[in-house]
Amino acid sequence: MGTNVGIVDRTVRVVAGLLLLWLMMDGRIGPWGWLGLIPLITGVAGVCPLYGALGISTKAP
Repeated sequence: MGTNVGIVDRTVRVVAGLLLLWLMMDGRIGPWGWLGLIPLITGVAGVCPLYGALGISTKAP
């Protein structure tokens, strides 16, 4: 499976994931911050399984 997440989407995912993890470590949002791993991992990998299942790609042709 190839990448299906474009550069802007990847950047937003990584920043959002890191922000959620930081807020959790800072004690502001509790264990919900672990959900930040999802956008972080999909942003770093460049592959979103949900996008693949729905046939979506934000990567430029």
